[in-house]
Amino acid sequence: MAEWVEIAVRTLVAVVALFLMTKILGKRQISQLSFFEYITGITIGNLAAFVSLDLESNWYLGLVSMLVWVSISLGIEFLQLKSKRARDFIDSKASVLIEDGKILEDNLKKERLTSDELLSKLRKRSVFRAADVEFAVMEANGEINVLVKKEHQPITPYHLGIKVGPEQVPQAVIMDGQMMEEPLAVIGLNPKWLRTQLEKLGVPIENVFLGQVDSYGQLYVDLYDDKIQVPAPQEKASLLALLKKCEADIEMFCLSTDTKPAKQMYAACSERMTQVIADVKPYLTQ
Repeated sequence: MAEWVEIAVRTLVAVVALFLMTKILGKRQISQLSFFEYITGITIGNLAAFVSLDLESNWYLGLVSMLVWVSISLGIEFLQLKSKRARDFIDSKASVLIEDGKILEDNLKKERLTSDELLSKLRKRSVFRAADVEFAVMEANGEINVLVKKEHQPITPYHLGIKVGPEQVPQAVIMDGQMMEEPLAVIGLNPKWLRTQLEKLGVPIENVFLGQVDSYGQLYVDLYDDKIQVPAPQEKASLLALLKKCEADIEMFCLSTDTKPAKQMYAACSERMTQVIADVKPYLTQ
């Protein structure tokens, strides 16, 4: 067998073996690595190169070594799952770098982190003043997580005491000008409904790059032609307006009748409608 053919075959075997072993080790190996995972990744890569290019040695010995490394790495991962002491020893503990706006210099020295590096990492978290930080923690993988003080946190509906309806993942029903029937069926809609919505917008499906339907049945489209402005969906706003109109009509009926039982009935209906509007408003105004 020619050397170039043997190298090609060995490389193919190494790539397949490396892919399978990475799949076995799981997603942690391709995310933020711990110390041991970093060493494992480098070593297995070197062994894969050995299998590919070292023609003077038996190639299967490299695969055996790769299998041993993978087995050791799996064993350590299972040990970390079972024991917190093992996790703390192998990955080390998280370190608090800032507490109540005060930088802990001793912990910075322990992590070999300069003040410039700390400020740089804070800026990546959109924090430009260390005094605004309640806690800044360096995790075992080297990432720094930041909790700013309450007075510097953005206001949310929770802070204002407003109840907001839940939001589900939108379904992509149009991609590259093609209708996606399966996502439509998942949310209980059909192609006829989609064509009707596109007719309302005055947009042909061929001109739609991406179309998504949210959990409230509203269609949002992005067109190939960016110069065309598509109006935002108004279904939720229209429904809220219709409910308020019904409430106003009931109150009008209540005021216009002179019959006491009818007036009481309209008053009760108006109260129930007011409660219905209060209940559904968080879902229709987000």
